[in-house]
Amino acid sequence: MSRVFADLVGQDEAVGVLRHAAAAAAAIIEGTPGQGMTHAWIFTGPPGSGRSVAARAFAAALQCATGVGCGDCHGCHTTLAGTHADVRFVVPEGLSIGVSDMRALVLRAASAPSGGRWQVLVIEDADRLTEAAGNALLKAIEEPPPRTVFLLCTPSTHPDDISVTIRSRCRVIPLRQPPPSAIASVLASRDGVSPDVAQWVAAAAQGHVGRARRLARDPEARKRREAVLAVPRRLTGVGACFDAASALIAAAEAEAEAAVAETDAAERSALETALGAGGTGRGAASAARGSAGQLKDLERRQKSRATRAQRDALDRALVDLAGFYRDVLTLKMRAPVAVVHADTEQLASAAAEKWTAESTLRRLEAVLACRDAIEVNVKPRIAVEAMMLSLWRG
Repeated sequence: MSRVFADLVGQDEAVGVLRHAAAAAAAIIEGTPGQGMTHAWIFTGPPGSGRSVAARAFAAALQCATGVGCGDCHGCHTTLAGTHADVRFVVPEGLSIGVSDMRALVLRAASAPSGGRWQVLVIEDADRLTEAAGNALLKAIEEPPPRTVFLLCTPSTHPDDISVTIRSRCRVIPLRQPPPSAIASVLASRDGVSPDVAQWVAAAAQGHVGRARRLARDPEARKRREAVLAVPRRLTGVGACFDAASALIAAAEAEAEAAVAETDAAERSALETALGAGGTGRGAASAARGSAGQLKDLERRQKSRATRAQRDALDRALVDLAGFYRDVLTLKMRAPVAVVHADTEQLASAAAEKWTAESTLRRLEAVLACRDAIEVNVKPRIAVEAMMLSLWRG
């Protein structure tokens, strides 16, 4: 039984392909030709579909002593924990992955496995590769070492997400948005969430497993969601639109700050200790002067990570808001589908009575346009203020 794939919710077809490939990889290690294994893979799918979960699970299966992803052996445990010496996880902290970082990673990936069965490079959010970084990766994929595997995670295979040349040299594993019933089942059976709460958060998360877990466990996450869903009834005038925009931006900034504060403090403390902070011996003063550049570089990286965290938090809020307007449109058209936000169905029903289908659709499009604008680096405040005015006008 391939237990490393247990957290991949609602992806039975993809799991079957990956299990077969893992068995073929084990056969290759043993000197027997295996069908279905290749050196480069792309995992695609919408947010929350489990791209990084699938890549991590596949990496574990490749390092598994039994070759099937048992979940019990040393290779499986260390890979899933992120501590395996031959598995490197690239999780971008900022807005992009630069060429210098990619060259260093490619150089490491070219070495032979030190103790595992394969050298594996997992690149989460590969759509954030700069053009130069993508070219550095492409060269490695075109001329791969014999026991190196590249696993890339991107929203899609569109050229905006991954270059056509990289795509042409990889096998693609498409993941779908898991249905709410599958998410609710996992939350109830594996996480101990009560069935009624599991059903509610699974629908509210709109197919995002991680988001569903946060809503089930974190009261603060539920409060932030409630504040977002209260936005439509707050838009009573131009001034109220700007107030709502400021509140939404401030909430995203606070959420992001809370998410990165502990990591930032630990990183700074570790660097200061490594640089001899607090030392009093000979050379302490010169060492302190020489540390300024490294501390500045750390602050730059932390600022980039904070910006990314703010945009991610804001995007989650916009997805919730889009779900509300989708509910209004669903109720207006009497579509035979369940609402996303069951706890605001009464508010959505009242809006459906008041608004036309056309104005509701314009409001939904305004939220989606705001997401697109932020993605192409429009200032979040400007994009959100424009969206609020569009929502008010309808």
